[in-house]
Amino acid sequence: MKDIRFHKMHGCGNDFIFIDNREAEVSVPQMASWAVILCNRKTGIGADGLLFLDSTPADRQGDFIWHFYNADGSRAEMCGNASRCASWLAVDLGLAGRTQCFGTDAGLIHAEVDVENMRSRVELTHPEGMVLHTPLEADGKTWDVNFVNTGVPHAVIVCEDCDKVDVDRLGRIFRYHEHFAPKGTNVNFITVTGKDAIHVRTYERGVEGETLACGTGAAASTCIAHALGLTDSCVNVTTSGRELLGIELQGDSVFLSGAVARVFTGIIDPSMFSLLKF
Repeated sequence: MKDIRFHKMHGCGNDFIFIDNREAEVSVPQMASWAVILCNRKTGIGADGLLFLDSTPADRQGDFIWHFYNADGSRAEMCGNASRCASWLAVDLGLAGRTQCFGTDAGLIHAEVDVENMRSRVELTHPEGMVLHTPLEADGKTWDVNFVNTGVPHAVIVCEDCDKVDVDRLGRIFRYHEHFAPKGTNVNFITVTGKDAIHVRTYERGVEGETLACGTGAAASTCIAHALGLTDSCVNVTTSGRELLGIELQGDSVFLSGAVARVFTGIIDPSMFSLLKF
């Protein structure tokens, strides 16, 4: 079995492994197991998710497509920070130009890439299913919970100081709350610090814990904060990792911008990880 090149990237601390599947030719049935093995931070490479970038099939649109898997092996419809990383890497790999669109399970994503300055701006899928002010019982109290789908489902809870929230514990409670069954939801705890600024901490479904940043979570939090009249339509979002993401709301469109980084590239010997291809 041939060696396979991979790229480790992150967007504001939200980290991913990328594989060019034009060369690797990993079959879809095997991808989930690759994600579980390679994303393990103790015995693998370590990441929040694994993405296979591939040529666009004849029955789909876009410059390329991705197959996205969370660290637990679950397939994800969309990820904002991964889309920014993917768009930059696609230029480097010759999959797409600086202005591009690519296929995800949530639909086509449009992107503009500043290659030299390692930045990307993507138009996310249109928000859907917004519901404000749902009272939910959890942890012995009633919470005012908001919801919107920005490619993946997100609960948003406004807090006086989200830095004081036990995100891993409370996030898990809401992630598996019966109100969001059967698939569950991502959970964002937000503090509004100005008309153009919010601080967000996100518990990510599939990672099953707090991540340093979540692009779709930043978008969902901004959509909710704006709908509640707490912010303007252009917001700087401070992530758990204390980096900034830019969110712009233009009608039904949501734009996410920020820096990306390629941490390193490497070679996987699949036999070393007991990975199989067929």
